[in-house]
This record gives sequence, structure tokens and C-alpha cells, in this order.
Amino acid sequence: MSAQARRKGLLVDMLARNLLFQPSHAAAGYFYAVLAAILWSLIGPFSKVCLASDIGPVEAAFWRVFLGGMCFLVQAAMHGSLFISWRHAVLFFLFGGWGVGVLSGALQISIQLSGAAMAMVLMYTAPAWVAVASRVLFHEPISRQKFLAICIALGGTTLICFSGGSLMEEHSSVGIFCGLLSGITYASHFPFYTWWKHSYPAETIYAYMLLGGAAFLLPFSDFTPDKPVESWGYLISFGFLTNYIAYIALTKSLQRINPVKTAVIGNIEPILATILVWMFFGENFTHYGWFGCGLVIFAVFLLTLEKKPAPQRDIEQVRVKRE
Repeated sequence: MSAQARRKGLLVDMLARNLLFQPSHAAAGYFYAVLAAILWSLIGPFSKVCLASDIGPVEAAFWRVFLGGMCFLVQAAMHGSLFISWRHAVLFFLFGGWGVGVLSGALQISIQLSGAAMAMVLMYTAPAWVAVASRVLFHEPISRQKFLAICIALGGTTLICFSGGSLMEEHSSVGIFCGLLSGITYASHFPFYTWWKHSYPAETIYAYMLLGGAAFLLPFSDFTPDKPVESWGYLISFGFLTNYIAYIALTKSLQRINPVKTAVIGNIEPILATILVWMFFGENFTHYGWFGCGLVIFAVFLLTLEKKPAPQRDIEQVRVKRE
């Protein structure tokens, strides 16, 4: 190949890499946050199918967490990042009992008692808890627009919660409590991962966390014997898509945008989940409930269109000061 041809090839390669498609760092973060929300919106339909297949809510949560954790375990082993400080491994494992085990179990129980749509919306009270935790742990300021977006999202959540629920039955206090509990535990993911993301790869953190969550759920699981092949197909897809791939998208988002934005963008998840279970399983809301969904979507756009977000302090500096 002539020198001129090589130069042309290098020029074409440079144009392809730098000019044809080069999304901004923040835009990629928003993309991954939306992708995670889409995948998590499938939790409702998968859960309904598992319940219809006589798989109990806690057992479904166990297999979802365990199978996702095994995917991360294999990935960490392949990348040579599985073996870490035993203290940190124990910490991740124990946090997984709370941040994964309690979250997944409570969410499945809420889906069974209050409906998938209502349970997913209740889980998305998380932005309020994330904002408080980010302020306390990382000194992240909350702008007026961000605060307004969170308030609107929570207002929409309240309307959905008290509109009668997506099963159109009497309120289940246990279902509402488990839904709110899933929101609190879900919120803890954001500051925890943001704190550790510079120390270990995502696959290492989530391998220990998810397996810790599975260990927490194991004693409470009433396993259904002799599952048909179709049920195993549902469970494997459930764990791979809504846990493994979704968590990868979440971590990539948190590496690019701050945790409050990731959490509030994720509020599109209950909207998508509601549409899916309405279309395929007959769950529905009253007019007030649908109005609440609209408020949640508006809050998402209000947050993402914020033009001058306050700069996020470097977590490493905060960690050094705390030490």
C-alpha cells in the first residue's frame, strides 16, 4: 500500500471516530439511564408471568437476583477483578442483603398485593431519598429546578398511590409498605455505588452485592418443584435482562451524570411498566392515576432540561477529607 493510500485511510478512520458520531459524556449518561429504565420496566410483566406460573414472589426475586449475580461473577472472573479486599467483599455482600435482597423481595410482594404498575411507581419515591443521601454524603447541592422536579415526581407518585391502585381493588397496606420500602432500598444504590465506583469495576461490586441479596432471600424462598422449561426460560430472561444488563446500564449512567439525575430520569420506568401491564394484563388506573403518571414524565423533562446544573464535587476529595 502506498504512503498516500495509508494517509487517506488514516484520515477516513479519524473522521469516522471523531466526526461522524461522538456523543457527549452527559448525553451518553442520559442514554444509559433511559436504557436501564426500559429494561426495569419489564420487571412488572415478568413478575406477572412468574406469579401466573405458580412461582412465589420471593422465589422469583431470588432467581432474578441469583442469576444476575452469577452473570456478574463470571464477568468479574474473566476480567481478573473478582478477588478484592475481604473487608470490602464482606461490605458489598452485606449491603447486598439490604440494597438488593430487601429491595427485590419487597418489590415482588408489592406487585402481588397492589399490582405491578402501582408497585413500580412506589419504588420510584427513590429520587427524594437519593437527593437527601447525595446532599449528606457528597455535599451535592440541589438547585431549585431539581428540587421542583423531585416534588412534582413525588406528587405524581402520591396521586397514583391513592387513586385506587392498578388492580382496582381495596388498598393493601402491606403492598403499599413494601412498595415504599423498595423505594428506600433502591435509593441506597446510588450513593453506595457512587462512593465505590472509582475503587472497583461495576462487575465486581454487583457480583458481591447481588449474591449477598440472593443469600438474604434464600431462607424466605418457597421453591416450586418440577418447574417446566417455560418457567425456567422466564426466570433466566428475568435475571439476565432486568438485573444484569439493567445494572450495567445503570452503572454506565452513574459514571457520566450525577445520581439524582439518573434516579429522576428513571421515573419513566413506572410509566412504561404501567403501559405494558395495562396492555397485556389488564391493570389500569383512574383518571387521577394517569394524571400522576403525566406529572412524573413532566418531572423527568424538567430535570433533564436544566441548563446550568451545579458542579458535582469530586468524590475522591470528599473521601480524603472524611478519612
